[in-house]
Amino acid sequence: MYIDTHTHLYSESFKEDRDETIDRAFNQSINQFVLPAIDSTYTESMWNLKEKYPDSMHIMAGLHPTHVDSETVNSELQHVKEQLDSKSLCAIGEIGIDLYWDSSTKEIQKEAFAQQIRWAKEYDLPIAIHCRDAFAEVFEVLEAEKNEKLRGIFHCFTGILEDAHKAISYNLKLGIGGVVTFKNGKIDKFLKEIDLNHIVLETDSPYLAPVPYRGKRNESSYLINVAEKLAEIYDVSIETIEEITTKNAKNIFRLD
Repeated sequence: MYIDTHTHLYSESFKEDRDETIDRAFNQSINQFVLPAIDSTYTESMWNLKEKYPDSMHIMAGLHPTHVDSETVNSELQHVKEQLDSKSLCAIGEIGIDLYWDSSTKEIQKEAFAQQIRWAKEYDLPIAIHCRDAFAEVFEVLEAEKNEKLRGIFHCFTGILEDAHKAISYNLKLGIGGVVTFKNGKIDKFLKEIDLNHIVLETDSPYLAPVPYRGKRNESSYLINVAEKLAEIYDVSIETIEEITTKNAKNIFRLD
């Protein structure tokens, strides 16, 4: 069994063929899916999907950093808190800092990130971190908030080896997806130096489809392509990749 630890299956991209997409994943033995939040406008569609596939879908609450702005941040964070108080969640995410799209909101993003980390520790939940052009800022917040309860996944990890070790030092697994199959993805060059016990598989579908689907809509069934690349990098069987990454994901999200 494989677990896609990061997929936006509830998004508009799957409106026409959501069930067929999920069936294709089931046929590849990918039967657990972790759904990261974006903002309040997606909450209903996330829970509708959970209702339809109660044993396969696992829900996060969180405010995505690209959806942080001064006008709505307080109401959006309140929405996250309300879900924490009323729903059964597997994590808080995806949260973090993104300076690629808009660096003007950096300080608000940092505050929202820190607040959601504090809630994760309070509710004993893992976090799923989004980081783009913001490693220094993300690590600054993690350093300020670190304690024995901090745990989670550094989603779509694209840093250097030093960043990987730093993320692991905060009790974070590295979320590895389609980027590892890219010729210019870079992480394939050093990933073998990271123990597999620190790795989980993800797609981030509909984004970042792996080779040979790069540039097309990503979907959870393509997780197999990521697993195959990791088997090649680590020089182990794909069954070993499946066993270890599934165990890691189950431990992080407490899915057993």
